[in-house]
Amino acid sequence: MNKKLLLQNQLCFPIYAASRQITQLYAEHFKAFDLTYPQYLVFLVLWEKAPRKVTEIADLLLLDTGTITPLIKRMEKRGWVSRKRSVKDERSVEVHLTAEGRKLEKQFATVPDKLLCNVECKTSELQAIHKNLNKLNEQMRKALEGGHS
Repeated sequence: MNKKLLLQNQLCFPIYAASRQITQLYAEHFKAFDLTYPQYLVFLVLWEKAPRKVTEIADLLLLDTGTITPLIKRMEKRGWVSRKRSVKDERSVEVHLTAEGRKLEKQFATVPDKLLCNVECKTSELQAIHKNLNKLNEQMRKALEGGHS
């Protein structure tokens, strides 16, 4: 057996496993609102700055518009956001927060801290992981753009 092919030696697996587990921890806080983790990410982007174009949201979340659009439509049906054609460019659709969507920001303000309480890591350790993952993601993005395999 090639040791490079052992699951325990793969960089991708601990990242994948951690991502799934983090998403599960978040999901516990979203159940009461029937909110999904990807919808939460859209909210994070909109709470930072709204309105935003659908394409901008997709770019920030590293997703394509075909994935983001149905997600935003479901959020719109819930009354959390509204979609409007851009006045500057009719081809673009802007996503606006509704009053209901803004209310959720206050309700979810404590979620990141609650999640950290469940994880037995020092803040400095989590900050280092965050910094290293951002660096790795940037390097991966560049590799993908350059067409490296």
